[in-house]
Amino acid sequence: MAAKSFDLIVIGAGPGGYVAAIRGAQLGLSVAIVEREHLGGICLNWGCIPTKALLRSSEVFHLMHRAAEFGLKAENIGYDLDAVVKRSRKVAGQLSGGIGHLMKKNKVTVFMGAAKLVGKGKVSVKTDKGSEELTAKNIVLATGARARNLPGLEADGKRVWMYKDALQPPHMPKKLLVIGSGAIGIEFASFYNTLGADTTVVEVMDRILPVEDEEISKFAKKQFEKQGMKIMQKAVVKQLDRAADKVTAHIEVGGKVEKHEFDTVISAVGIVGNVEDLGLEEMGVKVDRTHVVTDEYCRTGVDGLYAIGDIAGAPWLAHKASHEGVMVAELIAGKHAHPVKPESIAGCTYCHPQIASVGYTEAKAKELGFEVKVGRFPFIGNGKAIALGEPEGMIKTVFDAKTGELLGAHMVGAEVTELIQGYVVGRQLETTEEDLMNTVFPHPTLSEMMHEAVLDAYGKVIHM
Repeated sequence: MAAKSFDLIVIGAGPGGYVAAIRGAQLGLSVAIVEREHLGGICLNWGCIPTKALLRSSEVFHLMHRAAEFGLKAENIGYDLDAVVKRSRKVAGQLSGGIGHLMKKNKVTVFMGAAKLVGKGKVSVKTDKGSEELTAKNIVLATGARARNLPGLEADGKRVWMYKDALQPPHMPKKLLVIGSGAIGIEFASFYNTLGADTTVVEVMDRILPVEDEEISKFAKKQFEKQGMKIMQKAVVKQLDRAADKVTAHIEVGGKVEKHEFDTVISAVGIVGNVEDLGLEEMGVKVDRTHVVTDEYCRTGVDGLYAIGDIAGAPWLAHKASHEGVMVAELIAGKHAHPVKPESIAGCTYCHPQIASVGYTEAKAKELGFEVKVGRFPFIGNGKAIALGEPEGMIKTVFDAKTGELLGAHMVGAEVTELIQGYVVGRQLETTEEDLMNTVFPHPTLSEMMHEAVLDAYGKVIHM
């Protein structure tokens, strides 16, 4: 069978891969994309989107219980977990189907199957009907990553879950253990805790949400504990003893091992890149700790071969993958490409309260040698936050004291995942404190706190 030839082959149709394919097609390239499971990848089908649908249901459930605060009546409040999950899957399905439409619209040829590099510019695709041989001068690896399974803590889909199990739960947990307090762990902890599960979070580091600014982590911990969540820091789950109706966790804290019983465990202890069975070793691609090594333009060092998104390492975020997809497609098409700056990519966690950040934490900025000015502003000082009934939260800014450059911004509270983009744009435009202070923020909005947090860093705060 003669090989089918393209200008660009993309392996993986997640938020990095499908965006690279679309942009390449827009620039006049003939493009093929290979996907072994679902268009949209983990993000649309089993990650970013369905978890947000679940969290929206729990958010509404939480607000219904607060109805009296707003002068409203809501009685016999309850939920149907199957219906909550069904809505989440419907949302994911709608968006996945939309990717298929975008592929057709942009004339991207889709191959459903498992791809493998079999030579320079050559890809073999194993499909349900046999195999397809493809060739292209340029190939983009966008195969993503999967949840890490630690020895002894492996998921069984019954009492010990990974994220897929937690998205389609076989039962509603009554007593839940979440191992890991990164974004995935905390979001599931927040969802199930809000629905009534007695939830414990175990984190090996000295604080939860360890990539966030320390003040934000501490603030979030207090809020989670107010909601009834139990937090165990500097703790390690050493062993899980499984029975038909329970799991006994052996948790080491302060040099002593404690036994705690749960009916459900969610393991959220990081991810590993999908680098297996791609033919990378034979092609001479360098892999470091399950991630492909690339330069700032996502080049692997093998001519015509690129790697984007989760397979190319941190930060493991869909928006980073999408931006890299655009950049690589434009590079291949001969356009002027702008490399991604990891320190200018926002991170968002959609628990209650929400958490968002961009740039350096205060500690990291000082470690890098910056003399810093730090501003803070609490939600309780903002009229819109009080009107919304969301007075718990804060915004923190970190500036270079010498130049006025915005080094970082960190938030915890209602809707901060929507606010953070203002600071992201500021960093991209190399905004100084003077630019931000002279900007007029609309009233009444939560965004006014962003302004006040800047003013506070320079001793000019108004409403505090």
